[in-house]
Amino acid sequence: MRHRKSGRKFGRNPSQRKALLRQLAVSLILNERLTTTESKAKELRSVVEKLVTIARDDSRHHRGLVMSRLDHTPSVERLFTVVAPRYEDVDGGYTRISKLGPRRGDAAPMVLIEFVV
Repeated sequence: MRHRKSGRKFGRNPSQRKALLRQLAVSLILNERLTTTESKAKELRSVVEKLVTIARDDSRHHRGLVMSRLDHTPSVERLFTVVAPRYEDVDGGYTRISKLGPRRGDAAPMVLIEFVV
């Protein structure tokens, strides 16, 4: 039984799943919007919102924490200088997911995930 087990597996092993979510987070931070499948966006939302919450307080320790999760210097720099300062007084809900319809080919439900301005 799968009771109370959170997180989606996406048919990947743990290292591939971690790499997938890391790269999606980097792309979302750099481009501020991303088109992907609904399940990936819902999983990505929790990853990115936690990173933004950490980045709201700019300290050397928090930069190290975010860097250990993303391992991509330009996206960490953009997160601390551009994205996180927008949400200084906001207590969550930094992203929005908008449905786009099925993908041509396999009819996977596609969504647009973006930062709320």
